[in-house]
Amino acid sequence: MSKSKTSYVCQSCGAVHRLWAGKCDACGEWNSLQAEVSDSGPPKGLGNGKKGKALDLVGLKIEQSKPINRLVTGLDEFDRVTGGGLVPGCAILLGGDPGIGKSTLLLQSVCALAKKGLRCVYISGEEAVDQVRLRAARLGMADAPVALASATNVREIAATIEESKIDVLVIDSIQTMYVDTVESAPGTVTQVRTAAQELIRLTKRMGTATFFVGHVTKDGQIAGPRVLEHMVDTVLYFEGDRGHQFRILRTVKNRFGATDEIGVFEMGELGLTEVSNPSALFLSQRQPDVTGSAVFAGMEGTRPLLVEVQALVAPAPYGAPRRSVIGWDQNRLSMILAVLEARCGLMFSGSEVYLNMAGGIRISEPAADLAVAAALISALQGRPVPSEYVFFGEVGLSGEVRAVSQPDQRLKEAAKLGFTGGCVAERLSSQKKQAKIDGLQIHEVRHLDDLASLLREGGATPRLRA
Repeated sequence: MSKSKTSYVCQSCGAVHRLWAGKCDACGEWNSLQAEVSDSGPPKGLGNGKKGKALDLVGLKIEQSKPINRLVTGLDEFDRVTGGGLVPGCAILLGGDPGIGKSTLLLQSVCALAKKGLRCVYISGEEAVDQVRLRAARLGMADAPVALASATNVREIAATIEESKIDVLVIDSIQTMYVDTVESAPGTVTQVRTAAQELIRLTKRMGTATFFVGHVTKDGQIAGPRVLEHMVDTVLYFEGDRGHQFRILRTVKNRFGATDEIGVFEMGELGLTEVSNPSALFLSQRQPDVTGSAVFAGMEGTRPLLVEVQALVAPAPYGAPRRSVIGWDQNRLSMILAVLEARCGLMFSGSEVYLNMAGGIRISEPAADLAVAAALISALQGRPVPSEYVFFGEVGLSGEVRAVSQPDQRLKEAAKLGFTGGCVAERLSSQKKQAKIDGLQIHEVRHLDDLASLLREGGATPRLRA
């Protein structure tokens, strides 16, 4: 007879400890260890004489009689992020901050699918059925044929899936689900892992596309075991600042499509609306001829995106000047400031520096280095950046400006929005054969000194592209 064993599992990283401690040795989180009881009997191998069933092996080629048809919601921004629609049997994990709009996004999506004749079920473990109905009425989707339920028992949910043919299933949220055979509280690492495993195994066998809503920690990561992100097919993050109306749906893992795709939405009284041209939206309130402002032409997946970079350099009233960043990497700002001081002779050490990516979007692409440097130089020297210019390029530690991928797509987006100039890194040899952009004067810079000279001369041409 096996004996019960008590172990202490970190609810942030999933590390297992023999004894309780105030701090997790693996991730450094305080007060995150919770006791979980499990059987400690001897491990059972395959040497008991029982033979398993042989697997049915198939080939790689898809049979013509069984094509894979994606479930398209009709929300272009949502379908873009998922790779063109939902694949039957896929498991999608959606994470985001509390109140950012995760439930609203999924409710709008399943309502759109239900109106196309698909069987959609929305199971909430956090809200009552009437609360979900009130949200649907506020969104103007109360007439959508979506089946609702409020449940947290995985056994009951599994019985519902097996008895009825469900095309799309929403579990809101996975941290509230529990398996009655596991002696742990809902939301613990063991419960989350076991509940997700049971539901994913069943829905894949039944061909049901399943959404799991996941809570996030204070660091912005999905709470629970890290293995949860490995179990699902797609991991989506719903980002945004609740002080802004913009919301970004970003994919970080997708077995059925490209990663690093984004969808842009705008939160309003009637829910989330798609933004077909996010570049124009992010630049709609930009003020011309303002110091410390530069436009970055970036790429988010396959989509070019123009964002305003704002910088402010102010005298430091105290001994240690502040470095504050919103929407960008703090360490990368420190590197750009060090390069500007060491390689270009521009002194920022006695000033406070504030950097902001306007619109509440977060940029992680190294190509934003040149735009950040332009905004910092403009803020320090008190000279506006030419408002008709866009910037992109990666900056090295020696001050050189390196080429980035897909320069012509960035420039075409800039020309479409009315920009007439671009300050970019010198093209690679593989990019020399690209076609010219009509109506766009392009300056190629090799070093940050060239950028400083360009801004000092107010847009004079240090080196035009051939």
